[in-house]
Amino acid sequence: MTWLEALILGLIQGLTEFLPVSSSGHLEIGKFLMDINPEKSLLFTVVVHGATVLSTIVVFWKDIIVLFKGLFEFKWNEETQFLAKLAFSMLPVLIVGVFFKDYVETFFDGNMIFVGSMLIVTSGLLAFTYFSKSNKRGISFWDALVIGIAQAVAVLPGISRSGATISTGILLGNNKEKITRFSFLMVLVPILGANLLDILDGEALSNDSIGIIPLIVGFLAAFISGWAACTWMINIVKRGKLIYFALYCFLLGSLAIVLTLLF
Repeated sequence: MTWLEALILGLIQGLTEFLPVSSSGHLEIGKFLMDINPEKSLLFTVVVHGATVLSTIVVFWKDIIVLFKGLFEFKWNEETQFLAKLAFSMLPVLIVGVFFKDYVETFFDGNMIFVGSMLIVTSGLLAFTYFSKSNKRGISFWDALVIGIAQAVAVLPGISRSGATISTGILLGNNKEKITRFSFLMVLVPILGANLLDILDGEALSNDSIGIIPLIVGFLAAFISGWAACTWMINIVKRGKLIYFALYCFLLGSLAIVLTLLF
């Protein structure tokens, strides 16, 4: 992988991790177009995902400090309840990660027809939010579990994690600003956990086909673009502009399918 390819893929990861267009789907398409072997770029994927986690922490650092201050008051206060709901929402993706990790990885094989189909599914989820009228409710434990199931489904390439979780929350009637904040914070532990599993099994670290320069370039590109996209997405959801991303996902998914069938 060259530094230019790393720059492009890092930008794709950072932007699409938070915008509701599927970072995994875009990474798969990017690797396919640049003829990069997915199995030979696992370490790069781990690094750029780590960069987007760091960008999330930077954007929400004040919220994270408030949450931990409330936690260490050792009371069943608003902050402790919020953290408990975050933990509850992580159960579905934890189950998938522990018991179905190898099965899920079989979908990351450069199959553009599958990726395109899942992008169209993402488009449908985003489009449904356009018809949602009530979005004033707080997030209950039941809501957290349902949103967590949406996050677990979003491990498939082409299903947007932020798109699936935010859309699900909006369709449940949750406040748009609260569900966006919840969606971005609930991903921290799963991504860190997935990266840790990849490192512990030795598969990522055994990859010697990517040099240090591409890794650094990819990390910086993903971090900077992720910080920008995270900030933009908060405002986009507030303004109810998800329908435009629904159209984008539908067009990109359809294009991926058509081009694969033609070529």
